Amino acid sequence: MKVLLSGGGTGGHVYPAIAIANKIKEENPDAKILFVGTEKGIEAEIVPKYGYDFKTVTVQGFRRKVDFENVKRVFKLFKGLEESRSIVKKFKPDIVIGTGGYVSGPVLFNASLKNIPTIVHEQNSFPGVTNKILSKVVTKVLTTFEDAKQRFPEKSQDKIVFTGNPVRKEILLTKKNIARRKLGISEDKKMILCYGGSGGSKKINEAIKVAINDLVKEDIAFIIATGKVYYDEFVKDIENITLKPYQKVVPYLDDMANALGASDLVIGGAGATSISEITALGKPSIIIPKAYTSENHQEYNAKSVENKGAGICILEKDLTGEVLSNSIFKILGDNNLLSEMSEKSKEIGTPKAIDKIYEEILKIYNENNSKKETVVEEIDEVENKEEKKEEKVIGIKKK
Repeated sequence: MKVLLSGGGTGGHVYPAIAIANKIKEENPDAKILFVGTEKGIEAEIVPKYGYDFKTVTVQGFRRKVDFENVKRVFKLFKGLEESRSIVKKFKPDIVIGTGGYVSGPVLFNASLKNIPTIVHEQNSFPGVTNKILSKVVTKVLTTFEDAKQRFPEKSQDKIVFTGNPVRKEILLTKKNIARRKLGISEDKKMILCYGGSGGSKKINEAIKVAINDLVKEDIAFIIATGKVYYDEFVKDIENITLKPYQKVVPYLDDMANALGASDLVIGGAGATSISEITALGKPSIIIPKAYTSENHQEYNAKSVENKGAGICILEKDLTGEVLSNSIFKILGDNNLLSEMSEKSKEIGTPKAIDKIYEEILKIYNENNSKKETVVEEIDEVENKEEKKEEKVIGIKKK
């Protein structure tokens, strides 16, 4: 099996592609895998660390206004299309998978022109522009959120399969009691985990900073990951508050698996990967989507969780220390609500997403191979008929 994967721009696009590649290699050790991304994207740093071959193409997203910069990007797109065509032609993949970002566009488009099976994996509740366009020409569209289907073009509806988003194995295998033991948090304590993505969130930090007084007063265990950029300022602002050993403020979460596993309530952003990890473990959540994301996709992600009863969505414009503190204690102070939200979170979680994704990949791969075998058989049959005709003609001539 030869698989070409393309996705980039953010970790949310790259890590699902890595998870898919790892699963394919796990099931097919002889599979050949090639990643296609951009030279300056985060994928150029991440992919080689996992030992996969990596090629780059030239492509950049368009701005929302008409200017000379957009003209330059048009030329880059044409260059990227040609580079993608060359990579597809040379590698000759059996299947091509795109996990989002502008780089997926020219790669999957070229593959579809050559009738190579193609798959789009959309992480967000509101699909990106590139994936909406690609959905019309690819073989299959896989979604992380069930409600994403209604936001794809009508022409694509029969191609859409809800699979969920791949979640790291170490997170899926985490047990709450073991995680708490490792972190030094007793079983009887209520605990929250608060983080704003890998880089942190200034808005979430400002709100939780105010709420810390209430958390300390009520003896709530917590881990707050501020983001490296905000850490020093955060620590300075709360230096007059005495924290217990089980109340920690850190710049970055090196051990997300245990921090997530030990928690009763998670406060965080609305990235698809974060939400997938939270719901895979059935954690109640307070989701705070970043404002001004493309297509406002984070708000759609957060609302998907809230609409299912698995969490609360607080928009950045509405977020204050008081609002956050009230929401925390509303959930933690009601064991029935906490339990109900946990069950709802489990219901929308997709811990077996990678198995579903691999199943779809294998199905398409096998169907295509079956078509190839049928074509070969038909060609052989035609050739056999031609040979018999020739033998008949030669026999007649001899007579």
